[in-house]
Amino acid sequence: MKITLLSEERIRLEAIPGPMTIEAESAETMYSPFHMVASGLATCVYSVLRSWAETASIAAEDLTIEVGWQFAGEPHRVGSYDLQLHWPSLPEARRNAAQRVAGLCPIHATLHHPPEIRVEVAQ
Repeated sequence: MKITLLSEERIRLEAIPGPMTIEAESAETMYSPFHMVASGLATCVYSVLRSWAETASIAAEDLTIEVGWQFAGEPHRVGSYDLQLHWPSLPEARRNAAQRVAGLCPIHATLHHPPEIRVEVAQ
């Protein structure tokens, strides 16, 4: 797996054999917490799509996923995510199904239905 930091607000996930790597197109781009959340979302979506593709006998070696985000204010946070599936070998008749399957990722569901977060200072 390879995560490429395309900008301060966009990453790309590619299925490359071997250990996971994180690379940046620019030496100035640091792997931020926002990149981490987007990487988790991309990895989750990739996993459910890869599983579905295997079950449906669809080749997925050329599947890459890009995740971009836009910030919102008051409070400063990510206001929206934009996922793009780049899958040249995906049959046209399967595109809508792939889009629906991508929405089955548990991280996707977590972002739609945010969990309660408790913070405490430990003694």
